[in-house]
Amino acid sequence: MIRQILHYSLHFIFPFLIAYWFFRGRWKEAGIIMALTILMDLDHLLANPIFDPNRCSIGFHPLHTFWALIVYCLIFFVPSWKWRAVALGFILHLGTDALDCLLGGTWSIFT
Repeated sequence: MIRQILHYSLHFIFPFLIAYWFFRGRWKEAGIIMALTILMDLDHLLANPIFDPNRCSIGFHPLHTFWALIVYCLIFFVPSWKWRAVALGFILHLGTDALDCLLGGTWSIFT
């Protein structure tokens, strides 16, 4: 239960805290953009089964790969606060999912 609360808090509340730090003048807009990066989970619809509680999304779904992370990091350097918010949201999303995989025992940083 605590794992799920932490997971969804990091997806929907933490982006606003980060937005306040990075985008002080537009933190509400940036927070909404960053929270909307939850839409990257639409790539879960490509999996069979769509939901598997014992499957780590990192490295499995196309938008949750190391290569996608590289693209998100590159997008961060686009000189637009909106694109930076999108990129930061995607990066935070992957971090949240990675933490969930570690806590759930479905992924190890050592393998």
